[in-house]
Amino acid sequence: MIAAYCWPQSALPEETIKIFCHTEAKSFQFTVLRQGKNIEKILESRDLEGKAQTISPDISVEGCDWDPSFELVIDPNWNSGFYLVRLEDSDGETSEAFFVVRAKERKQGLFILATSTWNAYNTWGGPSYYTGGYVTSLKRPLPSGFLSKKEPERHRIARYKYWPKEDARAFVSEGYDDWSMAAGWANWEVLFAQWAESSGYDLGYAVSQDLDEFPDLLSNAPLYISVGHDEYWSEGMRNNLENFVERGGKAAFLSGNTSFWQVRFENDYRQMRGYKANMTKDPLYDGKKCSTLATMWSDPLIDRPESQMTGVSFSRGGYAHMPNSPDGTGGYTVWQPEHWVYEGTGLQKGDVLGDEKIVVGYECDGCDLKFIDDKPIPTGECGAPLNFKILGTAPAHLWETEESLGNVADNYVGELNWVAERIGGGDTPEVRERFSNGHAVLGTFKKGNGEVFTVGCTDWAYGLTDKNVSRVTKNVLNRFAVLDENAERANKI
Repeated sequence: MIAAYCWPQSALPEETIKIFCHTEAKSFQFTVLRQGKNIEKILESRDLEGKAQTISPDISVEGCDWDPSFELVIDPNWNSGFYLVRLEDSDGETSEAFFVVRAKERKQGLFILATSTWNAYNTWGGPSYYTGGYVTSLKRPLPSGFLSKKEPERHRIARYKYWPKEDARAFVSEGYDDWSMAAGWANWEVLFAQWAESSGYDLGYAVSQDLDEFPDLLSNAPLYISVGHDEYWSEGMRNNLENFVERGGKAAFLSGNTSFWQVRFENDYRQMRGYKANMTKDPLYDGKKCSTLATMWSDPLIDRPESQMTGVSFSRGGYAHMPNSPDGTGGYTVWQPEHWVYEGTGLQKGDVLGDEKIVVGYECDGCDLKFIDDKPIPTGECGAPLNFKILGTAPAHLWETEESLGNVADNYVGELNWVAERIGGGDTPEVRERFSNGHAVLGTFKKGNGEVFTVGCTDWAYGLTDKNVSRVTKNVLNRFAVLDENAERANKI
């Protein structure tokens, strides 16, 4: 077996990244590839001495205290971006690792990869949050399929229930981990990176914990970008982003299930703690309000619903194009075609956006709404801003415990049950009915001196080859990525 990880997960030019490799073979080699518009070979090693590192029973919690195999100084000429490290040992075994190069110079936007969510689903060496774990280490390898897939579209989770036998066999034959369908660079973020760079956008890159650790991280960009499945957020991440928007920054959430659960980074960002629906196990739990309790952001004990930041919440959305969930059209019904978001698309009221590519798939976020003059309007009940303009909707459904796909820990609680219990006041059939049938919601709103756009779905990136989905995304980035002097001045205060 060969396995590897890089630490730290991100660095600036001229800083050092260490590659840690475990192999029982005599030697190994690695290649560093930058993945964006093109796949660029950046560096290729010669044979390095192999070493069998210690793999302890608690490695998923404590992390890998391995000896470094190689130290790499980031060349100032390397562009900010995602760097895949492909390793092969002398026995022919292969593995992958990654690191991110941050930018020193000002960029049009900052694309922050959802590495906290990757970690929550990571089962390498022990349980994830879905298989019985509460504390997981970021300092360890990721299973196969998280960082690369030969055919992301073929094996996307929103097509799972339609997989023919040959697709299922292909997934297994490639050795992909089951949980790699739900998290990782290879599912959504790589698709956005390819599209954005091919479209001419000059973006900086960072990882989740950077947003927590560096309050001034966003000072080098007018725009924050989230893509794909961005489920786990710390208090520091939220504080820094929301402060950025209040001061005049822009945020584009091209993601779903966004910031549904709170986590805490610990041990110099080597560990991440989260209890989800098992919040009574959190050492901070005492039945009273606690701003950093590691459970649902919308829980009354935190009382800071993510819809205050994004406009939407998974608690009012759910699953689409998944088992035990509505298929709908796979796209958004258009409600306000005159809005600047739809400029150049030719879409009319009642048309559907993104259905051919099934952009409304997997996990979706929505808000409480009512119809006035045949137009959906937020009620504000879930924390969504009253100035939130709902531009598109699609059906979604929260799962009860027995509706999950299986392969989860015995203590798994379905989101519908948990939302009913904690937000609705009781896990009863009547309360579950209230939250069962939600919406994916696309829209925009002003927040302080800034502005927010959200798509309310994980799978938006799969639609970027559709001309109208691409046009909407460009409309948002072109409006938000403008280096406005007033916004720039505000961000320096």
